Parts: sequence; C-alpha cells; structure tokens
Amino acid sequence: MSTDEPAQKRIASLDQFRGYTVLAMFLVNFLGSFEACHWLLRHHNVFCSFADTIMPQFLFAVGFAFRLSFERRIESRGAPAAYARMVRRLLGLVLVSLVVYSAGSRAETWDQLSTMGAWEAVRGPLKSTWFQTLTHIAVTSLWVLPVVRAGVGWRIAFLLGSAAIHVVASHAFYFHWVNNGAPNGIDGGPLGFLTWAVPMIVGTLAYDAVAQPEGRRPLASMLLWSALLMAAGYALSCGTRFYDAPSATQPAATKLASQPVIPTPAQVATAREKVASGQVLQLLAEPPFVPPPHPDGDIGKSHQLRAWNYWMMSQRSGTLSYQVFAAGFSLAVFLLFYVGCDLYGWRIGVLSTFGANALAAYVLHMMVDHSVKSFMPRDAPEWYMWGGCAVFIGVTYLLVRSLELRGIYLKL
Repeated sequence: MSTDEPAQKRIASLDQFRGYTVLAMFLVNFLGSFEACHWLLRHHNVFCSFADTIMPQFLFAVGFAFRLSFERRIESRGAPAAYARMVRRLLGLVLVSLVVYSAGSRAETWDQLSTMGAWEAVRGPLKSTWFQTLTHIAVTSLWVLPVVRAGVGWRIAFLLGSAAIHVVASHAFYFHWVNNGAPNGIDGGPLGFLTWAVPMIVGTLAYDAVAQPEGRRPLASMLLWSALLMAAGYALSCGTRFYDAPSATQPAATKLASQPVIPTPAQVATAREKVASGQVLQLLAEPPFVPPPHPDGDIGKSHQLRAWNYWMMSQRSGTLSYQVFAAGFSLAVFLLFYVGCDLYGWRIGVLSTFGANALAAYVLHMMVDHSVKSFMPRDAPEWYMWGGCAVFIGVTYLLVRSLELRGIYLKL
C-alpha cells in the first residue's frame, strides 16, 4: 500500500481509460445478475457483448502501464533489481487473488476432506474460482515479462507464438476441458494467459506509439491498427459458421463441437457447396455485439443451431477471435481518451478517482456489491435494478474517493 501519489508524472489518458474500464466493470458486474438486465450488458460466452469488452481493456491498460513503469524502474534500480521486484509483485498479486476469490468450503467434515485428497480439493478452484481477473493479470504479466522490453518484432512474434500454443492446446483437449461444466473455466481458465497476452502486448505497443518524440502524433497509425485487429478478430470468428446445424429442425447433436478447432471433412464440404452455389454470405459470422442464431429468443440455447466451437468469440474460452477483436476495440477506446485527455486536456473526476486507484476500487466494489444486492431479488423491476446500481456505484465511489483524499493508493 502506498500513502503518497506516485512521484512520476501520470499519463492522463491512461488514468481516464482505466477509470472508464473500472466504471464499466461496475455496471456489468452489478446488472448482469438481474433478469431485467439488457442482453448486451451480460456475458453469454458465445459472442462478444459489451460486457465482454471490459476485461481485455484491463489487460490492455496493464500492458501499457507495464511498459511505462518497468522502464522507469530499470532506469532507477537497474535490470536485475527491477526484474526481481516485478516477479515479487506479481506473485504477491496471485496471493491476493487467492484471498479475494475465496473457494468457499470444500468439505463439510474432516472425513470428506481426507477422502477428497489434495488434488481433488484444489482442482475445481484452480480451474475456475481462482482464475479470475486479478489472477489472469498476474499470470499473464509473468508470461509477458521476458519480452516486455523487447523490440516490436519480438513482442509480436511472442504474441503469435502464444496464440499458436493456445490453438494447439484447444484442439488437443483444452476447449472441451474448459467448457465441460465440471466446473466450467472462467475467463479462459488456467491457460487463458496464452491469449490474454494479446491485449496486454497490444497495450505495450500502444505505449510505444504515444511515447514517441513530441510533435509526432500516432493517431492515424493507431486507428489503422485498431481497425486491422478488429477486422482480423472478426475474420477469425467466421470459422464459427462451419459449425452451423444442418437446419433449425435438425439441431446440433451436442453443445460442444466434436472437433472445435479443425472442422470435419463434412463441414468443410458443406462450406464449399455454399461457395459453389453463390451463398458466400452464409459463411460470414454475425458481427460483434450481435448474438448468434438462437431459438425461442434464448441466447443460452444458441448451441442448438450452432455447436460451440473455438472460433466463436468467447470470453469463457479465451478464444483467439475474441481476444484479437477485443484488443483492437480496446485500442480504439484508448485512442478516444488519448485525443480527449492528452491532446485536449479533458478530465472527468470520477474516472480519475477510479483510474488512479483501480485495485482498491476492484476490491471494494465486490464488498459493496454483496451488501447492496442483499436487498435486491433477481426478478426486481428495471427501475429498482437501476436504482440499486446507482447506490452501488455511489457508495463505491465515496469509499475510493475518501482513500484518494487521504493519499492512500492500493498497490503491490
């Protein structure tokens, strides 16, 4: 914990972007558990909703700040001390994560725990409960640490290599394992760091762009790369159309495709027939923020019309299409803050408060969320849901603001 504002000059766009991301997280985390919540504000695991854009922005911001702060640390302390300190900090964040994401009671009696054994006791939490936002940030940062100071080419090569490992692992076993319901993984599960590296490394590249000499504005290049990344993510997601059910009256046999990464010969043949008959548009996936076909207006039943597969945009699975698109989207959102804050000097107080003390805001919001929802049933009417959300955000802001006024910033 620090009791003083960092001495180095802060980058306004980063604080404002991070503050927006924290505020958006509050919104979707609170509203998502209510029946009245709009589907765009929920996580669905089968397409990229607004809710799914939030976590990649955290990883993007971490990558940006990582590149900035680590360079400063090396300049002041030297490389060996800087690397050692970073490893200690990230391992400390893992420890904090294990406390924040409590696994709950694993056994009611000593006999149950003894029979369960050590691996069975930790298997479930290791797959899901413990691997949430803070853990993914820590593990992904450790994974990226060896190349965070490397040149652009090395970092891009590392990104591509990480993505390739994830694709191979998903084909071999991982996609089925993380989605098998025993339990399901969260945010990509234990191997999620392989694709969470995508938005994090893009964040380091964004820092390189804005750290150019004064007078060189990277607006055009950042906008171009943002568009290219989003287009690439969408192009990858079109692979999901191989897994369409034959027809609405012949639903997919199972929720998970038998070959979720490499389509079967029959699926490839069907796609070729569509091309030959001029039905090329039927090979295009729905754009981001648009759910896949689903019966009875229930997005949760979309697997009946299209089996779950690696190429759909899925935060739960940490799929490559999702991470690439979300990295580009994160860059686009950051660019808005870069223009407004760094070029025009705009500031929004609430975003500054949340952005400068994001870890404290994250920890506090979980406690406030639990307290407010004690008085809010899941079927609450929309007006009551939004009222509760306002109370939740307001109380959390007051707590974080009080820390700010006292110069208290929660850091590791």
